[in-house]
Amino acid sequence: MSSHLFSTSTNGETHPLTYRLREDRGYVDLDEFEQKDGYEALRTTLRELSPDELIDNMKTANLRGRGGAGFSAGVKWSLTARGDDHPRGYIACNADEMEPGTFKDRLLLEETPHLLIEGMILAGYANNAYRGYIFLRSEYVLAAQRIERALAEARKAGILGSRVCDSDFDFDIFLHTGAGRYICGEETALINSLEGRRANPRSKPPFPGQSGAWGRPTVVNNVETLCNVPAIALRGGDWYQSLSGGRSDDGGTKLYGVSGRVKRPGLVEMPMGTTAGELLELAGGMRDGLELKTWLPGGGSTGFLLPEHLDLALDFDTIGGAGSRLGTGLLAVVAHNQSVVSLTRNLEDFFARESCGWCTPCRDGLPWAARILHALENGEGEEGDIELLESLASNIGPGKTFCAHAPGAAMPLETAIKHFRHEFEAGIRHRQREAHAEPIPVGSV
Repeated sequence: MSSHLFSTSTNGETHPLTYRLREDRGYVDLDEFEQKDGYEALRTTLRELSPDELIDNMKTANLRGRGGAGFSAGVKWSLTARGDDHPRGYIACNADEMEPGTFKDRLLLEETPHLLIEGMILAGYANNAYRGYIFLRSEYVLAAQRIERALAEARKAGILGSRVCDSDFDFDIFLHTGAGRYICGEETALINSLEGRRANPRSKPPFPGQSGAWGRPTVVNNVETLCNVPAIALRGGDWYQSLSGGRSDDGGTKLYGVSGRVKRPGLVEMPMGTTAGELLELAGGMRDGLELKTWLPGGGSTGFLLPEHLDLALDFDTIGGAGSRLGTGLLAVVAHNQSVVSLTRNLEDFFARESCGWCTPCRDGLPWAARILHALENGEGEEGDIELLESLASNIGPGKTFCAHAPGAAMPLETAIKHFRHEFEAGIRHRQREAHAEPIPVGSV
């Protein structure tokens, strides 16, 4: 079943990602897509813009990566090795959406795959690529079926393959379903898996833009990032930057979402800088009888924030300044009657299981943290466990592991202890006994 949308719009000037969606939430085929300006940006760009001009538009738009890292897509493209002295390369779409609490890319993949295809072709044109790969989470079976259908429609119409849209540009796209590994969300691990290797991250440099898949320049972008490209190419970077309406320095709109114990979990396209409070209101608020305790702003690898943070702009810098990360921009809300220790244990179990095992702090540190959390959850913790968890989180933080997997796992752990230390203390054995001990009757000893 597709994700619920809080609201819809048919205005492409304000909702570039979702205005083509059908009311019945079905597949938007090629004919319907083209009736709503589909592939117009591609044809116009191939006719009127050079690759460098398209990249300049992307820089002006300030489209920051929607997969969670928030790096400027335009800057990333400008660093790709291009020109006659470099081989033509690849565009890899990261559709391995496995971040806990995240389901935004699924909407785009299932309902408007032609938007992704157009974005990938434009990315290929800008980056001197001749082939694209959609690296899809294998569980997204309906998305795979619809992507294949859209690719076939595009090839038949001359939009993919040799002489794209009767131009001198050649580009084709192929679907690749992954084997179900969260680590493939890291761009170099994705490339290794695409090549048929074990999905371990690679050492950088060289960066994929210089030497990626099969040694060729490779640009890896998230689904939502690429789906924004056609609108930027068609209407310009200044227009896209203005969509945030002054709420944020980050350009454009964002597919935000809410999950957890709210009345209407789902997705909505809103300007960058929309607040968490606005999203919670769109979701109908907390379920009856429940109060908000804490929330994650963008998936399981972001830090816990409090109700007092609901008025913060949901953009990369503002949320980063509050001690968390925007991540994927999908809020996971936690009710007052839920255990933060149990939630954190569940997350750390996931991250420990999904570690590729390449570096010691991640391979050994995450299972160790998970074991301690299991003990605290069951009231079997020992003195020093909380301090040990803090030390483990520090030792797997940024710059201390091979990739960002372990630092991502550390953030919810660190912030959970910071904001809810008393819940962790309640899981320590002797403190639990003291809290429930009954007075000893006089004369009984």
